[in-house]
Amino acid sequence: MEKKKKENVFRKLARWTVRGLMGPKYEEKWFGKKEHEEKAVKYKNGVPDDSELIVSPARQIFQRFMERKFAVIAVFVVIAMFLIVFIGPYFMPKYYDAFTETTQVDLPPTMSFMAVPNELKNDIKSIDSYGSFSVGLSNAGKVYMWGVTRLGASGMDASHMPEEMSTKKIAFVAAGQDHCIAIAEDGTYYGWGSNRFGQIARTPETEANPNLELIPEEVENGQLDASQIKKVTCGYQASAILMKDGTLYIWGNKQTYANLDKFIGRKNIVDIDFTLNNVVGIDTKQTTVVTGVKGLYNMVRPNITAKATKISEYLNGRKITEIRTTSKNLCLLLDDGSICFAGDFEKDVVDIPPLEEGEKFVDIESGTYHYSGLTNKGNVYSFGGDHYYQSKVPSSVHNNAAKIYAGSFQSYAVDSNSKLIDKWGLKGYLFGTDGAGADIFERTIAGGKVTMTVGAIAVIIEIIIGVSIGLLSGYFGGWLDILLMRIAEVFSSIPLYPFMLILSSLLTQVALTQNQRLYMIMVILGVLGWPGFAYITRAQILVARESEYVTAAQAMGVKETRIAFKHILPNIISVILVNMTLSFAASMQTETSLSFLGFGVNYPQPSWGNMLTRASNATAAINFWWQWLFTSAILVFTTVCINTIGDTLRDVMDPKSSNDK
Repeated sequence: MEKKKKENVFRKLARWTVRGLMGPKYEEKWFGKKEHEEKAVKYKNGVPDDSELIVSPARQIFQRFMERKFAVIAVFVVIAMFLIVFIGPYFMPKYYDAFTETTQVDLPPTMSFMAVPNELKNDIKSIDSYGSFSVGLSNAGKVYMWGVTRLGASGMDASHMPEEMSTKKIAFVAAGQDHCIAIAEDGTYYGWGSNRFGQIARTPETEANPNLELIPEEVENGQLDASQIKKVTCGYQASAILMKDGTLYIWGNKQTYANLDKFIGRKNIVDIDFTLNNVVGIDTKQTTVVTGVKGLYNMVRPNITAKATKISEYLNGRKITEIRTTSKNLCLLLDDGSICFAGDFEKDVVDIPPLEEGEKFVDIESGTYHYSGLTNKGNVYSFGGDHYYQSKVPSSVHNNAAKIYAGSFQSYAVDSNSKLIDKWGLKGYLFGTDGAGADIFERTIAGGKVTMTVGAIAVIIEIIIGVSIGLLSGYFGGWLDILLMRIAEVFSSIPLYPFMLILSSLLTQVALTQNQRLYMIMVILGVLGWPGFAYITRAQILVARESEYVTAAQAMGVKETRIAFKHILPNIISVILVNMTLSFAASMQTETSLSFLGFGVNYPQPSWGNMLTRASNATAAINFWWQWLFTSAILVFTTVCINTIGDTLRDVMDPKSSNDK
């Protein structure tokens, strides 16, 4: 019996949905004739023409509402939006308001960060990445690029490789934040992308800048023997080539890399890499990990969370064979297959998983915050930062990998036939990123929760104050009515935006947390917005208090307050409900306006208002359109749907309105 009841409920919901979205024709087609039609009871304008059938006002209102297709769609949209903004954050466990990422700033919407070209998937020689794009090299010597290659508002596209490269077989390729370099098998050097800091070529501008280390002439002129090159790598604004005999060629921005001078002309380097602000290397003496930065990287730990010890004590006769760096720390691979770490680590990191018996690392690759290691048994382990799940290794790569590569927030596993096995990490950004490198899609969800919460709480405050005052004023009248209405007029005369401007200036002297500021906005919007509810409620009370049911209640000796709140209020609740929906949309728009102007919710806490700030700058509005377009579209769509619901409720609750309006 209970099962049948549940089926009827689901059937009714489905029927109402189809009727609201597609109309009565499809309802009858898919579900047959409605129950009241089977009883030969016809409705016109929501009113049954069979006088013996009694339909409650609530059901009549519901039926008329469901006949409004756009209103039903609006209800589904608003419900969906509420679910997304209030439940969505639980599916973003790694999100936090103050997140910033230098290498991911102002990126357009894309999901191409791991879109390895099909031509490369079965012939991978190397993959490298530092920022928003990746560069790959096939065994055939062809270079491929994917990800976001158009950088900033300048229009520069890092994918524009020199045409001559297509005729050469490339031996090495590496990517930096906004540039790439490559070496052909005949030693020819190629550089493309940004050259603001001399990271790819000599120009009159770079030669005149004393803060730049210029590219060595033997590199730029193609005089290197490609067969003797050990490593080609790029940093944020610098590049380096390491030869097998230990000779190092390094050039770029000496202000970004303050210790770059210490590596110029070195001929005893075993390995080298870049953190965000330091050049890190190993010399043949195995006595130092970095030159020019005292102490920062000379204390190492066997795993990320262990206590650090001096590197000389930890090595104990072992030698370092590889060095890999993230933006703030480094990993050393020793000749016995063990690894150790040095530098600064984020608070929430994934540590090295326990290895199997006899298992040891044979290769380490690094991204912006994570490492991926390959063991002698073909297993792959990723550890370190995991904000974009770049440390979640798929099971498909275990026991199959022969080589690994790491991008900024991605990793790739390749088998012994140079074929891509799998990839994991950051796919891209559905709505792009903002000026701090944060995911706009995630901030839109978090900001929607703030904006809708402010609107909802403000309306609740307005209803509590406004309806109470309107009831008392309209029912009792006299001096109380005059007093309360004059108070309402005072609050109505307060201009909201100038008031908030003055208040915001005063509160700059007071230390408020983000939550305290949020509570203040809710209260101010509620306190200044209640007069509208008071006027509407008072007007309805003035009509309702002359009704027969009120006279009857008074004759029975019912208390005045009980008559007002228990008898009259339920009969005017429909009017309050309509105005509540309209006021909710208005409160959301007010909060958005205040935050947009800088008087509401402040960065880094997101709201739909402060996320639209980029639209106030013409250059940003044109070049970084995604930073305001999606948020503004969602805001407009949501408020229009809420207003549609309110307008429809007002129509269906009015017996004089036309059902076909």
